[in-house]
Amino acid sequence: QEWQNPFATWDPQDFCNISEIVLPMDAYWSPPVFILERVNGQNPELNYVVLTHNGSFNSTRPFQVTLTCSLIILKFPFDSQTCNLSIASFLYPVTELVMKTRRTPAEMMKDSQSFFLNDGEWKFTNLSILEFTEILDDKGFSVVTYVISMERRPTLYILNLILPTCALYLLDMAVLFGPSSLEEKINFQIAIVLGSSMLAVILNNSLPTSSNKPPIIGTH
Repeated sequence: QEWQNPFATWDPQDFCNISEIVLPMDAYWSPPVFILERVNGQNPELNYVVLTHNGSFNSTRPFQVTLTCSLIILKFPFDSQTCNLSIASFLYPVTELVMKTRRTPAEMMKDSQSFFLNDGEWKFTNLSILEFTEILDDKGFSVVTYVISMERRPTLYILNLILPTCALYLLDMAVLFGPSSLEEKINFQIAIVLGSSMLAVILNNSLPTSSNKPPIIGTH
């Protein structure tokens, strides 16, 4: 966060060439911001701000939060998701406080890719920024929304779910149209049904459930 305070300025030559100082956050006014999609998380312990002689405040506060995100898993495990991270301040209307991003989406995308886990389940694909005014109770409030796009890495699900399912269906067809006797076909079919049941249990534990529409792989 960066903001200006014209009442907190001084001439460095009058104070032993001191051009900046570190102060607690509660020493001066600081813009209160909220993450709208936040469920829970840890508040930062670095409650300090750097004040320069020209009245510029700079605060770097790391947050670790859990956000809500509406998932569309119809194409699981080949799905892509878009989640929003909205930062707003509903204590001051837009006539008193306007929030702007300092860096471009491309710069933030590069920094985000360096911090994001590259070997996890999700692949970070894009980041865009929306700056708009939210109308609430006939007042406008400044909001900055970071739109985060991700896509799932499907390799593990292909090996553990899709390939075994296809193998069971192919085996079922081979036994059904094979030259075996009726008794042997029944025994094979029972074994295949048991294997499909076990795979359905594994599939039920692996599929995400936070969506209005179930994934296609879970409906067949």
